[in-house]
Amino acid sequence: MIQEHTIIIGAGPCGLAAAISLQRIGIKPLVIEKRNIVHSISQYPTYMSFFSTAERLEIGDIPFTTANDKPTRLEALNYYRTAAQRHNLRIQPFMTVQRITKTDNGFILDAVNQYDEPYQYEAKYVIVSTGYFDHPNMLGIPGEELPKVSHFFREAHPYTGLEVAIIGGSNSSIDAALELERVGARVTIIYRGEQYSKSIKPWVRPIIESKVENGHIKMLFSSRVEQIHNRTIEVSTPEGIINLDNDYVLALTGFHPDHEFLTTAGVTFEPEGHPTFNQETMESNVPGIYLAGVVVSRKEDANEIFIESGRFHGDKIAAHLKTLGEGNVTAHTE
Repeated sequence: MIQEHTIIIGAGPCGLAAAISLQRIGIKPLVIEKRNIVHSISQYPTYMSFFSTAERLEIGDIPFTTANDKPTRLEALNYYRTAAQRHNLRIQPFMTVQRITKTDNGFILDAVNQYDEPYQYEAKYVIVSTGYFDHPNMLGIPGEELPKVSHFFREAHPYTGLEVAIIGGSNSSIDAALELERVGARVTIIYRGEQYSKSIKPWVRPIIESKVENGHIKMLFSSRVEQIHNRTIEVSTPEGIINLDNDYVLALTGFHPDHEFLTTAGVTFEPEGHPTFNQETMESNVPGIYLAGVVVSRKEDANEIFIESGRFHGDKIAAHLKTLGEGNVTAHTE
């Protein structure tokens, strides 16, 4: 049994920010991450730029500098890695917490490492700061399980010269479509909305509109994919069902937090779809379990919480722990 005072589950930006906040009041938490530090960002498209400016992504009072108007994925990876190193955060990567069990003294966390070897931790407090990239919003249509379908987009090069359908009209969908068109893919965007999404970055919208008007990218509004076949897809449009030649489908329909994990720990959920928690302290309905970052979002709207706001959740948690008499806790044993 590995004994800790506080364990943070998730080493994304919000989990790292929470760890820094706790260190400032004298608590040295252990951060457990099932993959690598800021794994979600490492899964972003290779050449992606953030919508936010660099200063709105900063944690731990470390300046985030960039030569661009908006920081890139690679710059963010370097920044958060550096922030963790400078604050000397205790991070255990490639360790998956499978279950949280309440005890009289706190919590027992059952986990396995990348070799499927079991570990068990005991902690007085637990902060859940898990992301959502492992849980895409599924379409629930025939053919979604085919190898040609992906809920992730990394880079355009593999799709050169191919028929690619993109499901969704968000920023990620539009960015992917433009990148794919640049490498010679034949792109069709299938979007259930009647017009372009208002969330599209303002400097990108004129570009996509021009590409569609000039016939370089095909845009189907008020449409949805009904079925995916090996070489074609069936699409419901205002004019009826059409069949499109297709090599690959990118279902960029977003992601959602792992609510099942919280439920098994005893955390309840509100009718709006978000977990029960105190907005002033970030403590859940289970005393001693706190929430930070995207995990407090509604199930189908993970984008309502982002780094810009979630990075401050740790400050609220640290302030509450101080009121409980916690702080100046630096010892940990194995």
